[in-house]
Order: sequence, then structure tokens, then C-alpha cells
Amino acid sequence: MSFLHEQTPSAISDRPRAQVLIIGAGINGIATFRDLALQGVDVVLVEKNDYVSGTSSASSHMIHGGVRYLENGEFRLVKESVEERNSLIKIAPHYVKPLQTTIPIFSTFSGVMAAPLRFVTHKQGAKHVERGALLIKIGMMIYDAFSRDGGTVPRHEFKGRTKALAALPMLNPGLKYTATYYDAAMHDPERLALDVLRDGLEAGPHARAVNYVEAAGMNSDGVLLRNTITGEEFRFQADVVVNTSGPWTDLTNEVLGQPSTFMGGTKGSHVVLDNPELLAATGGREIFFEHEDGRIVLIYPLKGRVLVGTTDLEHDMTQPIRCTEEEIDYFFDLVAHVFPTVPVDRSHIVFRFAGVRPLPRHDDEAPGFVSRDYRIESRPLPRTGAADGTLLSLVGGKWTTFRALAENLSTDILKLLGQPRTVSTEGLAIGGGRDWPASEAAHLVWVTAHGDEVGADRAAALLARYGTRASEVIDFLTDPTGAADAPLAHNAAYTRREIEFLASTEGVVRLIDVLLRRTSMAFVGDVTTPLIEELALVVAPVLGWDAGRRAEEIELARGILSDVHGIELGPVSQDTVLVS
Repeated sequence: MSFLHEQTPSAISDRPRAQVLIIGAGINGIATFRDLALQGVDVVLVEKNDYVSGTSSASSHMIHGGVRYLENGEFRLVKESVEERNSLIKIAPHYVKPLQTTIPIFSTFSGVMAAPLRFVTHKQGAKHVERGALLIKIGMMIYDAFSRDGGTVPRHEFKGRTKALAALPMLNPGLKYTATYYDAAMHDPERLALDVLRDGLEAGPHARAVNYVEAAGMNSDGVLLRNTITGEEFRFQADVVVNTSGPWTDLTNEVLGQPSTFMGGTKGSHVVLDNPELLAATGGREIFFEHEDGRIVLIYPLKGRVLVGTTDLEHDMTQPIRCTEEEIDYFFDLVAHVFPTVPVDRSHIVFRFAGVRPLPRHDDEAPGFVSRDYRIESRPLPRTGAADGTLLSLVGGKWTTFRALAENLSTDILKLLGQPRTVSTEGLAIGGGRDWPASEAAHLVWVTAHGDEVGADRAAALLARYGTRASEVIDFLTDPTGAADAPLAHNAAYTRREIEFLASTEGVVRLIDVLLRRTSMAFVGDVTTPLIEELALVVAPVLGWDAGRRAEEIELARGILSDVHGIELGPVSQDTVLVS
């Protein structure tokens, strides 16, 4: 059973000291927490909002080797990325799956003469030259050399127009070739991050984590932490403070009294479409290509929907992060370019989201060419308890390399602490990926063994949703001391007891946590006002909410879903209006 339900602000304030304090619970902060916890380090992780609710929840849902990084000359990053991609398919098979990827190509030689210049100048405003088949072929050959994983990953394939259209007949008939290779899809980023977090917590009581607690200042008495729900403040001391707040790193350092200018993040937006014709047109593949402005964009099927993204725009981190109407128009233009006969309009959008990449400051370098690699900045801190402290700031980082990044960052921290590394996370299964039934026969055995009381179909659905940790969910659902289970009235894919399990064991603080990060309800467009109200009724007794708090959570969730994610919702019921 997860220890997340025990992680409350009082668990931190009652013991306000640790060797390491990590600020920011995106995937890189969480992975670093896990790595340190496995070494036996006394470590605390805090996050001002919910776990993995910032940049890490706004990704393209891909684990990829970064084929485009080749043209930046970032061969080290490509090598690390493809190695980590291949590893994650093995250690997190419940959430990371191989993804066939196809690039439509509209010219043969374009870009060949301009390609060497990409290594020399990446200035903004430089004229874009489309990459043709020859250039892409060279890139694919280099990518294969990094990516094959001992031959387990298929080589890329080039097809001419006739064969390409036979395989994907809805593609733009003006193409000349397609190139197809394999990367990986990440079906549930937030749930994968929660698995990584639980792995760290289960290492022992020396590892503590709490959400909705922010860093609000720092002096010689330690870091000032604030409960963002109640406003309560307390001091916390640590030998090493690690800033993993992503694109907010400079803002966090400013709060800590250690101003920096490390970051230069760019905004990437996405839309999720419920469009069966477009879904069929993808043929189950990601379509990955270069738009006429030089941006790399993608169209790929996920959870019965189609994810379309992304943009690469400069962003001021003091301003809200939103997917704009102009970006949506841009997405529709690119879909029309690739699938010109498939109608797509705003009525197909069920969810939209945007995030800011934690890129380094890049001045006049074009956003698309800014390094996706990471580095660690170190500076001394004034005495914060038993010893002089150190502040480490993570600059950069991406989903694909989170495990390797965390190992590198943790190794630096261990050196500061004078402790040896005792455990490697390389090849170590994550959460519900442990004992994963990889073969069809093993899958049948698992489903049969766990389906006695919930049924085989339900067991299979829970296995897909939680990995092998589904056995914990099933135990909770079938506990004879609990209430009788039943499907939700407004979303039969989930049951009341399943939502109670999430609320009682997974660090849920707000209703929106359930809608956006413990489930995929909002992402696939299944959220309605009656569902929000029903979930609030289920969650309220678990978390001790009275009627007023329940009404507050309903309104907060509705506001976020509407303002941030563009979901149109009907009015609340009269009972909720009266309570509020």
C-alpha cells in the first residue's frame, strides 16, 4: 500500500530537518527524490501545487530519442535519450509503449545545402529551408545507429509515394516519400510520475513528500515553507537545497534570495480531438513532421482520441500559460496540410493544454534550436543549521531522460553529503511495471487470477490503468469491510470505490487532482458538471470536507477546466448553488 496518504504538511513541519530538500515535484524532482530515497538519504520533496501539475503534465506524451537533436549536434543527448527510451519500455511497460512514427516528406533534395549552416547559426529570423528526403534519410541512418538496442528496435523504412499512400491513404497525395521509425508513447504521464514518487516513499520513513506546500523565502534559519491551502508557515533546514521547479527555476531562486537568470523556456500547446475520421487516418501511428515554418509538429492517436501539437513560443513565466485561439488555428492548418480531406474544427476539441519547456536562457537563438540537454548549477548558501549549505538548480531536462538525469543529479548531491551510491536505478522496474505480464499468456494468467471477484474485463481494465499495482486497487474494491461498489452514474468506466481508493491513498488534496492527474477523465473529454458533482460527493467524506468545502472544490475545478483547458460545462445543480 502506498504511503502517500501519510504525506501531509505536518509530517514535514513536525520534523523540520533533512539532509536534502527538493523544491518542485515535476518528473525530474520526483525522480531525484526516488533516487536519493533508495540510497537511504534523508530527503524531503515539496510542491506548491499538486504533484506533476506543471510542465510535466503538459507534455506531448512521448518518450523519444530526439531525432531532431541530431541537427543541433547533440549526439550525447540523442544517445542518452534512445537508451532511456528503450529502457523505459522495459521498466515501465504499463505506461510506456512502442510507437510507430511516420514522417511525410514533400521534397527530395531540399535543405541539403543549408544543413551544415544549422550547426553554425541558429539565430531567430533565419530563413527556414524544408528538410528533404536525402537529409532525412541521413538523419534516420544516424538515428538507427544510436537507437537499435541490440537489434530489438526495427530499422527505419523509406517508402515512395505509391506505397506510402497504400499504407496511409488519407495522407496528402502531394508527398513524395515517407520515413517510418519507432519511438515510444507515454500513455499516462501523471500516473507514471506518481509511481516513481511511491517508489521513493516506500524506501522508508527517511523519505517524505508533500504537495500544496511552497518555498516562500530563506534565511540563516532555513527555508520558509508555506501551506498553500491554509497559509501556515514554518522553517525547514537542509544541507542541500535542490531547485527542480522547471521553467519557474529563476522565480524560485528569487524567492530564496538567490536571484538567477538561467531559464528561457518556450511554450508548447496541444489540443485533444474527438474525431473518429482523423483517428482512423493515422493508422495507429504518430505522424511527425516539419511544418512550413520549421516547427516540428505531431498528430497521434491516444486513448481513442487524437493529440495534436505542438508550438514553440517565447513565454513570460509571470504570465498565465494558455493554449490560444491562434495556436488552435495553427494546429488546424497543419492537420489540413497532412490530411487535407479530413474535416477538423473546434467542435472536435475536447481538451486543450499548454506548458513551458524548462529550456536554458537562449537570447536570440531560435527556440527550435535551443539545447534540450540539461545542466546543474551550484552555489553556496549561508549556514542553515549544522553546516554550510548548497543550492543546486536544475536547468533543462525532459521526460525521456528523467531517470538518467536524476541519477546524475543525485550523484552530485551524494558527493556533497559525502555518501556513496548504494543503488542504481538503471534497469530497476518502476511501480506497476514490476512483474508486468509481458506475453499474451502471462496477461491472461494475471487477469484470470485477479478477476475472480471483479470479473476478467474489470481486472484487465485496472491492469491497463495501474499496472500490477492494480492488485492493491482490487483488494480495496473487494474489502468486505468497505461499502458496496458500483459504477459512477456519470462515468461507468470508474467505480465509487475506485475513486475512494485514489482519494485515500494518492495524496489527493483538491477535486481537480482527481479530474486531471489521478484519472484521464478530463483529457479524453468525459467531464461534465454532473460528473464533477458526483466525484465531489464521493471524495468529500474520504477527505473530511463539509458541504461548504465541497461546493468550493466544485467551483474551483470548474474554473480550471474552463479557463485553462477550454472545457465548456453546464451549470451546477441547485443543491450546490444553495450550499455555496
